[in-house]
Amino acid sequence: MSYGMPPAEPAAPPVCPRHPDRVSYVRCQRCGRPACPECQRPAAVGIQCIDCVREVAALAPRGRYGGTLRRSGQPLVTWSIIGACVLVYLLEWLLPNDAVFQDFAYATVFTGVEPWRMLTSAFLHSQSFILHIGLNMYTLWIFGRVLEPALGRWRYLLVYLISALGGSVGFFLLTPVSMTAVIGASGAIFGLFGALFVVVRQRGGSVGQLLVLIAINAVLGFVVPGIAWQAHLGGLVTGGLTTAVIAYAPRGRYQLAVQIAGMAAVVALLVIVTAVRVAGLGLAQPSSIGS
Repeated sequence: MSYGMPPAEPAAPPVCPRHPDRVSYVRCQRCGRPACPECQRPAAVGIQCIDCVREVAALAPRGRYGGTLRRSGQPLVTWSIIGACVLVYLLEWLLPNDAVFQDFAYATVFTGVEPWRMLTSAFLHSQSFILHIGLNMYTLWIFGRVLEPALGRWRYLLVYLISALGGSVGFFLLTPVSMTAVIGASGAIFGLFGALFVVVRQRGGSVGQLLVLIAINAVLGFVVPGIAWQAHLGGLVTGGLTTAVIAYAPRGRYQLAVQIAGMAAVVALLVIVTAVRVAGLGLAQPSSIGS
């Protein structure tokens, strides 16, 4: 009499380790574990699971200020900001009745009721003077390709946006309340001047040439009509202060927390001084913006 082997038990279908109720036949190219669609991340070759992606990110080399050192030297945030400004500039031409200008330009009378204009105005530029956007975007590209890899992408973006806000706050604090609009990225770009000054000083470099450049641009604000030197000053101070928080935060475990808290404090200071002046002036709802 011969005895046959018992029938083999069917293999259990592979399941996602993070979601055991989900069957997945797609495996991570790095660790080989199954990954459900929610846990799959596209990689250079195939698919990786979310755990491997996080592990690789944690092991990525960090710069002096905590930003990830990337193999690609392309300043993607800088190009994105330039693209946004160009897109808004085209919309200024395409939309009728100055709709973009009327809805997003900043005049000090709008501070208490439509404060978002203090930020959106940094993406608008003069339609009658094409060099306004041309020079601003060229300067942004020059400084952005240096500062973005030095600070890291999201830190650099926050410095730019907070500087844009600081430029509007400077204009609000140093000019009479009026319907006259201020637009342009100059406040944010002066913030990058301040940021580069802090970075160069913190690294022990010479700031002589940069100070000359800042001085020349500052003088132009007083000599050339239509330039809001108040916004330049506000952006310069805000950009330098925000970057100092990033650059001088102690390296180590709490570096990121200190940087975030410091930048939040700068924003809070801008909001507080603006709110105090708004309350003191009792600003009312205006009807439309003037040029």
